[in-house]
Amino acid sequence: MHVMKITSAYFLFASVLFFAGPATVGTAKEKSASIEAVSGKATVLWHEPADIQSRDLFYGPGGTEHVPNGTFTFVKEDLDGTNPKFVVRDQDGIKWKVKLGIEAQPETVASRIVWAVGYYANEDYFVSDLRVKEMPSHLHRGQNLIAPDGSVRNVRLKREDEKKIGEWQWKHDPFNGTRELNGLKVVMALINNWDLKNENNAIYQEDDEQIYLVSDLGASFGTTGRGWPAHRGKGDLSSYTRSKFIRKTTVDTVDFETPSAPSFMYWLSLKETWTRVRLEWIGRNIPRVDARWMGDVLARLSPKQIRDAFRAGGYSPEDADAFARVMEGRIAMLTRL
Repeated sequence: MHVMKITSAYFLFASVLFFAGPATVGTAKEKSASIEAVSGKATVLWHEPADIQSRDLFYGPGGTEHVPNGTFTFVKEDLDGTNPKFVVRDQDGIKWKVKLGIEAQPETVASRIVWAVGYYANEDYFVSDLRVKEMPSHLHRGQNLIAPDGSVRNVRLKREDEKKIGEWQWKHDPFNGTRELNGLKVVMALINNWDLKNENNAIYQEDDEQIYLVSDLGASFGTTGRGWPAHRGKGDLSSYTRSKFIRKTTVDTVDFETPSAPSFMYWLSLKETWTRVRLEWIGRNIPRVDARWMGDVLARLSPKQIRDAFRAGGYSPEDADAFARVMEGRIAMLTRL
């Protein structure tokens, strides 16, 4: 009886969203021009990766020059988001945000794949053993992941000297309807990044450009929606291998499986179900020509580059190869559209 009520509520939400559809707020060209006229800054989402075949996916967008090393000192705890985080300063005075937990590995990999095909990404590095000076005796979150000597294992470090000036929304942004934004949606489906809330998008200021990027990529390489138990939804090889990539194709469009509704266990929370179902449109009605375009860009990556990205996330050579083979199969599907 209770299951039927929850299921009916779920389909009611889905029906409302289906018929409502995404908001229409003018053409991408009009919106981009108006933003530039007001701010005087160019808005940038993607750039041609002319050097894609020589990009180092082990070190990613920060390269070898920005690899975090030396002595790290605790600065403060960061209570934003759902994952435990804190900020450290290295011996050169550079601040890094340390993310603990299951998102550290998949986020490091995802940042490299996104960057490799021309989108912008944060400078992320995976560190298997991080030792921090002046660590407080107690943190609000993640205390069980910190050793008595202040060391933490398997963490992601994100460089913190980039200037974030705001967030952008999937429905209301300067690039709506463009090939580049559709391509970004394809990449999110490729890596199974299901947590596409607007607050996970960031705008950074760099010289005279406002750079748009997905700043939180941790919910990748697992299930296509929020999974149960939670570890299946992020960096889980078995879930990524079994998950469906393309839901449906028509003559002109492609529907991807990611992002999908949460696992059945979350349906007891109507708020969670409503929030997640409202995101499903992001992976739907993608023009086939745009999906194929992104597939062709991805196909320029070598098998070694893709495996280097997974090795950068701390995965074993065997797991890196298994993840890479799933991704390569998906890229081939895109190029055949």
